Amino acid sequence: QVHVVESGGGSVQTGESLKLSCTFNGFSFNNYFPGWLREVPEKGRELVAFISGDISEYADSVKGRFTISRDMSKNTLYLQMDNLKPEDTAVYYCAASMTVSRLRGGSAQYEGQGIQVNVSS
Repeated sequence: QVHVVESGGGSVQTGESLKLSCTFNGFSFNNYFPGWLREVPEKGRELVAFISGDISEYADSVKGRFTISRDMSKNTLYLQMDNLKPEDTAVYYCAASMTVSRLRGGSAQYEGQGIQVNVSS
């Protein structure tokens, strides 16, 4: 049974940073694409970033500000978020999918419980 534990969200002001972490217990990244999704009620879900080997992909809105990384030995995924903006306010979900297309569609086989990030102006 896969259990995903997320941490690191909170409330910050514009320009500040946060780092999200999530650990997948009972799971290995080897055959999956790990990434981060976020959801805003009026906009639905979007893929923020995913990582595969040495390759990472980011949503245009976060390029240059967010960095995704992982520690394979710990089955842990990270999202370093710098220069945060109010439009980054959302619930962030750690996710792992067998296909990139599913991540780009805003879903995954495994997801965390969601963690709130609030950025005030």
